[in-house]
Amino acid sequence: MTRSPISEPTAGKPWGAAETPYEEIGGEETVRVISETFYDIIERESPVLRGMLPEDTSGSRKKLYQFLSGWTGGPPLYWEESGHPRLRMRHAPFPIDDAAAQEWARVMRDAIDSIEMPERAAGFLKQQLSTAALTLINR
Repeated sequence: MTRSPISEPTAGKPWGAAETPYEEIGGEETVRVISETFYDIIERESPVLRGMLPEDTSGSRKKLYQFLSGWTGGPPLYWEESGHPRLRMRHAPFPIDDAAAQEWARVMRDAIDSIEMPERAAGFLKQQLSTAALTLINR
């Protein structure tokens, strides 16, 4: 008898076999590296995104780490410290057009690609975060 891929017990979630993406990618350490690498790339090669940030990006780095921790199924650090993310409201002051959203998604994809993690989890994160970036377009 042939089983369909959907019925295979190893099919797992869209990100892999672990209960959450957070667990699948390696937890706190990986989420922290993604956040740091994301801002390192912005500072090196993205004047459009860099222009939207304060000179000192340590607060932005912390907020992204906290957000990604909870968003991936780990500790809800952002929610505990700052409440609901309200991404559209919090990003409203910034001029986000299609090009800026695409640039944010590219930088995030590059950050994820720079880290060793399961391919399925990386693909899931890149797709979901790219989609989220496009929802923030306000110009």
